[in-house]
Amino acid sequence: MACKTYFIYRQIVLALMILLSVNVWGERVDSLLTIFKVNAEAEVAVELFKVYQESGVVERVPSFSRSTPSDSLRKEVWYWSGEYYYSQQRYEQAVSYAQMALPLLRAGRDKNAEADCLNLLAISYIRLSDYDEAAVYAKQCYALDKASGDNDRISSSLNTLTGIYIASRQPRVAERYVVKALSLVDEKRNPQRKAVLLGMASEVYHALGNDQLSLNYADEAYRLETNLGRQGAANVRLSQKASALIGLKRYQEAQKILQVIIPSLGACGNKQSQGISCNKMGQALQEQGHMAEAVAYYRQAAVIFQQLGDNYNELHALRGLYESLWDANPDSAKFYLNRFNLLKDSVYSHTTAKNLARFTAEFDTDEIKSERAEEAQAKRRAIVIGFVTALGLLALTIGIWYSMRRRNRQQNMINQQLCADIHELNEKYRELEVYYNRALVTQDEAGDGGQELTAADRELLERIVSVINDQINSGQVDAGTVADSLNMSLFQFRQRLTSLTGETPQSFIQIVRMRRARYLLDHNPELTISQVGVMCAYNDTPNFTRAFKKTFGLTPSQYQEKQGKSTK
Repeated sequence: MACKTYFIYRQIVLALMILLSVNVWGERVDSLLTIFKVNAEAEVAVELFKVYQESGVVERVPSFSRSTPSDSLRKEVWYWSGEYYYSQQRYEQAVSYAQMALPLLRAGRDKNAEADCLNLLAISYIRLSDYDEAAVYAKQCYALDKASGDNDRISSSLNTLTGIYIASRQPRVAERYVVKALSLVDEKRNPQRKAVLLGMASEVYHALGNDQLSLNYADEAYRLETNLGRQGAANVRLSQKASALIGLKRYQEAQKILQVIIPSLGACGNKQSQGISCNKMGQALQEQGHMAEAVAYYRQAAVIFQQLGDNYNELHALRGLYESLWDANPDSAKFYLNRFNLLKDSVYSHTTAKNLARFTAEFDTDEIKSERAEEAQAKRRAIVIGFVTALGLLALTIGIWYSMRRRNRQQNMINQQLCADIHELNEKYRELEVYYNRALVTQDEAGDGGQELTAADRELLERIVSVINDQINSGQVDAGTVADSLNMSLFQFRQRLTSLTGETPQSFIQIVRMRRARYLLDHNPELTISQVGVMCAYNDTPNFTRAFKKTFGLTPSQYQEKQGKSTK
C-alpha cells in the first residue's frame, strides 16, 4: 500500500513539474531536460518530443510508455536534444547531448543511428571551429556510411568532410570530397541532398577562385530548393550566390540579393546564415569604398558569431572591421586587429593543421585500400565471368559442331539413297534417256545459223549431252570437267559448242539440267522435288527451285500442279 501511495505521489509531483516548466521553446526544453535527467520517465520524454515536433526537428512524437526501458528513452531523448540544440544554433549543448547519446546508440548496434550521431558531433564541432574533433567524428561517420553501401549516406558524410576542409582553408582537399559526393547522390531520389551538395560545391569553388563555376552551382542549388518549397534553404543558396558575384566583382548584384535575404534569415531564426550574409554585405560595400556602411554590417556579424561561439566566421567579421576602420579610426581598427590575431591563433593552430594533414593522409590511405580491394574484386569477377563465358562459348561451339556433323551425316545418307534411286532409275529408264538425249539434240539442230547439223556435229553434240548427263549423275557438273572428258581445252570446248548451239557451256549445261528436271517431273510423279533436284545435281532444294522458276516461269510444285490439271 505504501509503494502504491509513493508511486501516485511521484507521478503527481512529476506532472506538476512538467506543468510548471516554462512554455517558451528553448527554456521549456531546458527545464524538461533538467527534469528528465532526474526522472527519465516516458511522460517527460513525450513532452520533449512535442516541443521538438513543434520546432520542426521531428515529424512525429514517438509512442513511449511506462514499460519503455530507461536506456531506450535516454538514447532517443539525448540524440534528438542534440539535433534540437543544433537547429537552435546552440552548438555546445548540441555536442553535450550527442556525446551522451553516442554510447547508448553504439550499444543498440544501429549503425545508421550511430553514424547520424557522429555526423551531428562533426558538424557541431565545425560550428565551434574545433576542426580536430570535427575530423575525428567525421572520419568515423564516413567509415560507417561507406560500410552501409548507401550512396546517399556516403554523400552526406563526404559533405561534412568538405565543410571541415573549407573552414580549415584547404579548398583543394575539400574539392575532392565534394566532387565524389556529387557523383554519388541521385537528384531524383534525394533532391534536397543534391541541393545541399551543390551549395557546398559553390563554396568550394569560390574558395578556389573559380567564381563562375561557383555561381553556376549556386544557381542550380537555388533552383532545386525553390522547387522543393524550402524558402529558408533557398535564401542560404542566394547567400552563396552572392559570394560568387562578389568574387566576379559584380558587387551591386550581390548587394541587392543580400539586402533581401539578411532580414529574412533573421526573421526565421537562422542567425548563422544571417551573420555570414552580413559579412558578405560588408565585403561588397568595402570593395565599393563604402567603409562606414561596411563597418555596420561587420559589427552585426561579429555580435552574432560571438553569441554563437563561431570563431571561424567571427574572424571574417573582425578582419572586415579593422580593414574598414583603418583610415577613419586607427585606434578602433587596432583593437579589432588584436582580437583578430588572438582568435586566429586559436582557430588555425599549428596542431590543427598537422592533425588535419594526418587525417587526410589516413583517409587517403583508407580510400586507396578500399579502391584496391574493389579493383581486386572487380578483377576476380571479370575472371569468373570470362571463364563462364569461355565455357559457354565452348559448349556452344561443340553443340554447333555436333549439330552440323549430325546434319551432314543425315544429308549424306539422303544423298546416298538418292544416288541409289538415280542408279535404279538410270537402269530402268535407260532407253527413255537415250530417246531424250536424241530429242534434245534434234531440238538444237538449227544451231546458231539456222543450218542443219552434219553427222559428225550430231555425234559430237550427242557425246556432249551424254558427258553432261554422266556428270549430273555424279552430283556435280561444270564446263571444265566436260571439256576434259572430251579431250578439249575449255577454250576449244566453248568455241565448238557455241558454233553448234549458239549457247555458252554454262547456259547449255543449265538447259540440260532443266530439261532433265522437266523430264523427271513429267514421267516420275512419285519423286519429291528434293529428289528431282538431287538427280539434276542440286544438293540445295531452294537453289533448284529458283533455277527451275527462272527457266520455266513456274516453281517445280506449280509445274507439277499444272501438269496434273492438264491430264485430267
